[in-house]
Amino acid sequence: MCLIAWHWQPGSTQRLLLVANRDEFYARPTAPLHAWAEADILAGRDLQAGGTWLGVSRTGRLAALTNHRDPTQQRFEAPSRGELVSAFLRSDLSAEAYLSELRSQANNYNPFNLLVYDGNHLMGLESRHARVLALSEGMGAVSNADFQTPWPKLNGLTKGLQQQLSQGQHSDTELLALLQDRRIAADADLPTTGVPLPLERALSAVFVALPDYGTRASSVVRLSGDHVDFTEQGFDAKGPLQARHLRAKLAPKA
Repeated sequence: MCLIAWHWQPGSTQRLLLVANRDEFYARPTAPLHAWAEADILAGRDLQAGGTWLGVSRTGRLAALTNHRDPTQQRFEAPSRGELVSAFLRSDLSAEAYLSELRSQANNYNPFNLLVYDGNHLMGLESRHARVLALSEGMGAVSNADFQTPWPKLNGLTKGLQQQLSQGQHSDTELLALLQDRRIAADADLPTTGVPLPLERALSAVFVALPDYGTRASSVVRLSGDHVDFTEQGFDAKGPLQARHLRAKLAPKA
């Protein structure tokens, strides 16, 4: 994932609403949203490394990952960060316990941010700082920098999500439309992440569309007390693919 925003309301009917875009090379083989055969996981799948960027479990767990953009810290031999998402979804550790264990191993991977929800607590890990965050109720977001870093795309998506929630207009169609905003930020508002300026401009949009790289999936996840709704709109270099929606009843907690 390259952009995630959420609204977390513990104790409410819809406990967690999350919207996200995954940006990736079009050539990287990917399976769309589906129920995994070997685990109680609903997610797309990176067919090159086997992990995923965003997923939920039938026990009400959620995990999502963004890369931290810094070309100087990229190592080709590092293991895939997508395995961190699926490992949390398979685990029965609390969010805090899982991230506390992972913190000491975080530098084995290229830099990342990991968001996890165990049904009770929403937490994050910034691998560059080996820092575990207990996230507050309400709105939150992360892109390819630390949590809540006010990049234009993060601010734009968060503001749009807040407006839709306040107006009571947050159908999947309306939320997916927020994720397809192709407006580029002004140069004065761009972050400096070490990539060339034309690329920095292109990556400043909520929805990225380059010749060989771009937004591959836009997702909306709604977690309630007893079920999850997961919608994914896929894309390739030619445009939209068939949208997918899964609803699953959550297993009661022991």
